[in-house]
Amino acid sequence: MRWRVVLGTGIAAAVISTATSVASVPPAYCSLPSGPANPSWGFHAGAPIQSANGTYAHGHGTVSGGHASGEICQVDRSAGSPDRQIILSVTHAAVFPQHAVTINGVLGNRISLPVRVSSSTDPRCRAGTRGTVTLFSSYNGVHKDSADFAFPSACRDHDHHYSGSRVVALVPA
Repeated sequence: MRWRVVLGTGIAAAVISTATSVASVPPAYCSLPSGPANPSWGFHAGAPIQSANGTYAHGHGTVSGGHASGEICQVDRSAGSPDRQIILSVTHAAVFPQHAVTINGVLGNRISLPVRVSSSTDPRCRAGTRGTVTLFSSYNGVHKDSADFAFPSACRDHDHHYSGSRVVALVPA
């Protein structure tokens, strides 16, 4: 319980306010620090999970001088199992955004970001594990963006291909 003091007509009265039930508050998944005011790359895949099963991911960052920085989060939910969340840091390896790439007959920009697991609630996918997140942003009035996560065997459960209308990606040219 939380106490709040209400002042009025010179008399102080204590009012008890009950805390909001934990079950009624959706979990704060995939919380990332604020990104740059003008990110050069970013994406979100779906919406925070509200059902018994699902996956969600988002991230943002910059590319400058052929190197990328930023953070990515992904959470997976399977009925009857604890949620598994990984936070990824984009490593400072060289990246080369590709302009005018055709994927599945659609023109757009692509970037492959080298990532490292910086924190994890999945005991098999340990911090320090490296992987790749590839983003594709379509253009010319066609919306077929995608995000692909690829990891070695320890984190293979987090390999996902996100596509469709619920994926929005920003990739520099």
